[in-house]
Amino acid sequence: MKIVVLDGYTLNPGDNPWTSVEKLGDLTVYDRTPADQVFERAREADIIIANKAVIDRELIRRLQRLKFISVMATGYNVIDVEAAREKGIPVSNVPVYSTNAVAQHVFAALLSLIHRISEHDQSVRAGDWTRCLDFSYWNTNIFELAGKTMGIVGLGRIGRATANLANAFGMRVVANSRTQKNPLTYTDFEWLDVDALFRESDVISLHCPLTPETIGFVNQELLAKMKTTSILINASRGALINEQDLANSLNSDQIAGACIDVVSVEPMAADNPLLKAKNCQITPHIAWAAIEARRRLMQTTAKNIAAFLNGNPINVVN
Repeated sequence: MKIVVLDGYTLNPGDNPWTSVEKLGDLTVYDRTPADQVFERAREADIIIANKAVIDRELIRRLQRLKFISVMATGYNVIDVEAAREKGIPVSNVPVYSTNAVAQHVFAALLSLIHRISEHDQSVRAGDWTRCLDFSYWNTNIFELAGKTMGIVGLGRIGRATANLANAFGMRVVANSRTQKNPLTYTDFEWLDVDALFRESDVISLHCPLTPETIGFVNQELLAKMKTTSILINASRGALINEQDLANSLNSDQIAGACIDVVSVEPMAADNPLLKAKNCQITPHIAWAAIEARRRLMQTTAKNIAAFLNGNPINVVN
């Protein structure tokens, strides 16, 4: 079997070898593939491995040898799964690999924003402490998380892992979920509708899927319900947020801050309004990228391919 990886660099920039996949067939790995080269690189492939490379209906129609598509992610919106199903091509994803990494990132970002660790470090190195008249100083207000309310939109695996950390910090946890199954057992836990969650929460963390109903649902109307002291965190999908509305809310001090790890167009466009927004901490889609998570992603990708070759594909999404 000829296996082609179309965009493998983010999974393995040099520290996460393809050894487990190499054992399964004749492997060719491309770090990145421009859209106009996808067909040429994939035309002889029996199996395609992709992350963000778009595999649409027309491409699937043209790839006569293609038998299996393995997505190196949980989301698979870049694959036309219906077109693949019509041709009898299974598509598998990796449903669980970054739960702990993403939840950890949420709190790393939140604590960084609250304590301004980097800014205070830079201030000290600039000589501000050596010139200070007191033994201690701080350039921004610092507050405790204990006793604050964490609102979580989407209580799947990552949402629940985030809730566990919030509870460990002594926060009250409230959540919104489409199904409202398996409520958390913490004291004072509540299911809230989205409006109430945005009104009551001191910190809001988004962990819901991107669907036609959730695209841009965090808009000016919803942001206006937030406390002026509250913080919004998004390590889920960038398009959940109307970015201009969030920038306006930050610049007008309608909310206190935001921690953003994902944006609607990635890589981030130079004219994205969040780049110039006040109190907006931005990281380049790294919440998933802990080495342990990337190793799990590699291992599960290999298992998906091995299961397909054995005639019993797993993690099939179509």
